[in-house]
Amino acid sequence: MFGNFLMKKLLASKMKDVPQADQEKFFAMLEKNPDLFKKIAEEAQEKMKSGMSQMDAIMSVVKKYEGDLKDVMK
Repeated sequence: MFGNFLMKKLLASKMKDVPQADQEKFFAMLEKNPDLFKKIAEEAQEKMKSGMSQMDAIMSVVKKYEGDLKDVMK
């Protein structure tokens, strides 16, 4: 629980230009399936370590989990 609070604070600081309503939607999805987002982050990190840019790595992994992400958005 405390870890989730810290994660939200960290992400909120990185999302300061994102509208509050969109931030809340993202955090709701994150709470619905935190393991999915952890898996996405870990795989994106691995791709970046192998030389891929951050944006390309994230887009690649998000495409891989597109179906799962759609389920979380419902």
